[in-house]
Amino acid sequence: MRGTSSRRFPHSVVPGRLVPAAFALLAGLLYLFFGLRWHDSNVFWLTGALLSGVAGYVILRLLAELAALRRLEDGIHAAREGLLEPAPVGPFGWTSVGRLIPEYNTTITTLRQMFRTVEECQGRFLNERNRSNTILQSLPGALLSVSDDLRVSIANRQADALFGVEPGLLIGANLFELLDVNERDRELLRDAFLYKRVIRNQEIALNVGGGKRYFSLNLSFYNDEENDMGGVLILQDITEYRQLMESVATREKLVAMGQLAAGVAHELNTPLGNILGYAQLLDRGAAEHPKLGEYARIIADETQRCSRVVQELLDYARKDKCSGETCDLNQLAQELIDTFINCRLKRYRIEIALELGTGPLIAEGACGQFDIVLSNLLANAIDALDKTPSPRIVVSTWAEDSYACIAIADNGPGVPPDIRNRLFDPFFSTKDVGKGSGLGLSISQAIVTKRGGFIAYDADYRDGARFVIRLPAVDLERAKL
Repeated sequence: MRGTSSRRFPHSVVPGRLVPAAFALLAGLLYLFFGLRWHDSNVFWLTGALLSGVAGYVILRLLAELAALRRLEDGIHAAREGLLEPAPVGPFGWTSVGRLIPEYNTTITTLRQMFRTVEECQGRFLNERNRSNTILQSLPGALLSVSDDLRVSIANRQADALFGVEPGLLIGANLFELLDVNERDRELLRDAFLYKRVIRNQEIALNVGGGKRYFSLNLSFYNDEENDMGGVLILQDITEYRQLMESVATREKLVAMGQLAAGVAHELNTPLGNILGYAQLLDRGAAEHPKLGEYARIIADETQRCSRVVQELLDYARKDKCSGETCDLNQLAQELIDTFINCRLKRYRIEIALELGTGPLIAEGACGQFDIVLSNLLANAIDALDKTPSPRIVVSTWAEDSYACIAIADNGPGVPPDIRNRLFDPFFSTKDVGKGSGLGLSISQAIVTKRGGFIAYDADYRDGARFVIRLPAVDLERAKL
């Protein structure tokens, strides 16, 4: 309270203590009025002295009470302003109000201790809240606390980053409207909230940032009441971990495939040697039939080429060191295209164009390995041209800085943008089951990378699909020096 009402004296102090003083003062006044007639009497002087002493005491007591009351009132006003300081008793401890000041001081001291305790508790609470908030914000996963109506009440910074919003904008969002999940995962969440089922490390897929990512889901509830669905949901991104596990599984498959391929390649050497021997015998006995002799020499050449590829495959499986061999890409492209023309291109009526650079184009590495790479790319181009009117393949070579480059392009439908980043993944194939193993491009990339080069899909090519291979070039003139 403020104003005049705040300065009223306590009724239990002022009226009760001042009534006797008022009667004494009245008695003094009556004495002065009637005592004028008997002022010569001794009784008058004796009574006057007595009444004067009483009146003086009453006046002194009244002033002391008022002064002590003022100190007590000042202390109360200070307490209202938050200053819990004891009021000084001073020389007024003998008064009725003065005896109340120590009681007031005791009360003020107790209140001050209580407020100090409350402040300490508040400080500890704020420290604990800050500590909990720090832990909440430093969690590696996205945390969402949802209320009973399934709306977000708390979200950490990882959740804001996951959903791409500013801090605080997730508050109030409906959980099922926020999570873009497939029907299976949505049904999983519905059952969990409906029957209050705790979820531990359940893998779900979320569409975030324009793509699909995988998360580990953990869900707990605040209490066991059936009508309270409030809980805490944590999402941990495990996309990279999942890819790592797939990579480990793929590597194990490749190891097994490599061991199998090495065994098969080793076994092929014997029949290839027999074919080569019979082809040479046929060539010698076909002197009177030139056409048969020509066919025999082609069989012998192709058999030697197959034997070279098998040997390169064995060398690759054994992870041998680079032997220092070189290969003329122009010559390799010409020989390879001649083989494909004789075997497959005529049958599919595919036009092929060679745009080879002038002069030799020498690259580091054995021709047998590059034969595998180019054969895979040509085979893929032939498959892509199925049902394409006027199918055409262009093989081009050129020198670029310190690289010898070769490209194979076709005028087919091209590769969709959403799968281009998976073209070189092992066992990934767009072909029907039984028509492709998904290993051709991954093995080709491994062979090229081993020689210090790289192979890439040309995303800027608009007339179909185009793959470009860059290999370290060899300067023959400098090598001779």
